[in-house]
Amino acid sequence: MAGAPRAPDPAALAARGRVRPILLHPDPALQRRCTPVGRLGWDRLSQLAADLLATMYDAGGRGLAGPQLGECHRIFVMDPGWKQGAPLPRIVLDPEILPLAGEVATLEETCLSIPGRPVAVARPAVVSLRCFDLTGALQLLTLSGIEARIAQHEADHLDGRLILDLLPESDR
Repeated sequence: MAGAPRAPDPAALAARGRVRPILLHPDPALQRRCTPVGRLGWDRLSQLAADLLATMYDAGGRGLAGPQLGECHRIFVMDPGWKQGAPLPRIVLDPEILPLAGEVATLEETCLSIPGRPVAVARPAVVSLRCFDLTGALQLLTLSGIEARIAQHEADHLDGRLILDLLPESDR
């Protein structure tokens, strides 16, 4: 993203975002593998990030991915702390996630695209997240706890995978 303007503060970005409808399961757009964001121009990419943040906050979520708005691009947003009064909005582009520790935690997850259907999901407790931020800068982050879980959940969306896909076939 050479020549991209300086990225705005995520909170300011969310304030200019539009709240958009969230696609619901079984919409086929939720099952597509997304393409890298590199083909999006700066204006479109920053507006998509703003819309994702605004929609996530409006829906009461902690994360939201491009395909949930019908945008099949490898972008998601997350904010693990805003519900506790400690906002930490993050815009994640073209993520790669790798488990770092052997510890796996099973917790109940919900999804804005599958309302009212919590699913117990086993995920690595600590992960490495390699991604780009909105300025195009490479980020190498170590995430644990709820941050790791949210990032993995949203990255699954980018690969066309939902929490229901993690259930045994007989429970789907």
